[in-house]
Amino acid sequence: MNQPTNTPARNTKIMNRFDLTSRLVAKLKNEEAVVGGIGNTNFDLWATGQRPQNFYMLGSMGLAFPIALGVALAQPKRHVFALEGDGSILMQLGCLSTIATLKPKNLTMIVMDNGVYQITGAQPTPAAASADIIAIAIGSGLANSAWAADEEDFERLVDQALTASGPTLIGVRIDDRPGTGATRRDPVQIRERFMLGLGVREAM
Repeated sequence: MNQPTNTPARNTKIMNRFDLTSRLVAKLKNEEAVVGGIGNTNFDLWATGQRPQNFYMLGSMGLAFPIALGVALAQPKRHVFALEGDGSILMQLGCLSTIATLKPKNLTMIVMDNGVYQITGAQPTPAAASADIIAIAIGSGLANSAWAADEEDFERLVDQALTASGPTLIGVRIDDRPGTGATRRDPVQIRERFMLGLGVREAM
């Protein structure tokens, strides 16, 4: 049986998380919100520049997509991106069907897949050998899901997501290089700055 053409998980180029995150942030011109998952995913988001519309999640593995869903529903005129690792999304697969049901057109999810739980010692994830995250997303009802073949294709998919009529999920295969820098671990500061960045709290 041939593999579906929209899920070439093993044919895509292995890219770099920080490079892809930088490419994404460079496209953000309208105060889009970005929710970074735990560990290296938000370390690289932090290293691209501390935008007030960035939310750096600490310690809540697998909750970047649910948090981003809440932001997207609360602010439907603002595009929301969520960055998550493959190990984290495997802990919260149920959120994919919820997002597919609610259909927020302003939500784009990006899964950074290196096949390991990198920050805890590079133990292999189930996705490394047997699970195709894009196929799972499509099966959950997220029809607008695809692997990025390379950096140029990633940028094309991001551009499409910004004008899509429903939620988008982009899968990227990445190397095992650690994140760049480290997020400042101050939950209150992160929350307050994000709320200011979204215009839901006024500066004191």
